[in-house]
Amino acid sequence: MSSDCKALILDFGGVISRTLFETHHLTEHALGLAAGSLTWRGPFAPETDREWRAMQAEEISERDYWHIRTQEVAKMVGKNWSQMSDFVQAARGADPEKIIRPEFFETIAAAKSAGKRLAILSNELDLFYGEKFRDLLPFLADFEVIHDATYTKTLKPDPRAYGNILLELGLKPNECVFVGDQLRNIDGAKTAGMKTVHFDVQNPAESYAIARQFLGI
Repeated sequence: MSSDCKALILDFGGVISRTLFETHHLTEHALGLAAGSLTWRGPFAPETDREWRAMQAEEISERDYWHIRTQEVAKMVGKNWSQMSDFVQAARGADPEKIIRPEFFETIAAAKSAGKRLAILSNELDLFYGEKFRDLLPFLADFEVIHDATYTKTLKPDPRAYGNILLELGLKPNECVFVGDQLRNIDGAKTAGMKTVHFDVQNPAESYAIARQFLGI
């Protein structure tokens, strides 16, 4: 495996933070729901999550999937949530760092120490989490570029999304490793010429280990 990559480009979602599927118990506690109220499990039990399977089959978008879940939970708690960020802020409270993956912190520390560059390429960072979310995550200051399609409207796997972040970094595609948890976005990065790691939310340590190998750290 080549280890000459100069930059680590991360999706946000399940790559940096534990997914909402993994934190149902925290969500239920925060929203005053009985344990076991939330039954959708996405990649952890796709056979029981029809909407997740539809999203993976590209019958609906990722945004469509989370809109459905937001409306379901809003009905359960008697809220009128219009955006995914309403749900996330209610579920994760004022201390989101507690749901950030420890493997992420270890990897960016090693990358910084080795002089590697850091970037985020997200389809919906502020759309899903809300603008104020960034203020609660001081580590984002370590990221040279944050490309958020909430504002650019250019969503992965659109080739322009990858092209834009490469332009901002001033690097060639093969000098970057992209880490994402959705196969369609991995395929887009491969087409753009980047090294890729298809992040496994059920085995984050291994996925980050592969990314570190690409970086030689």
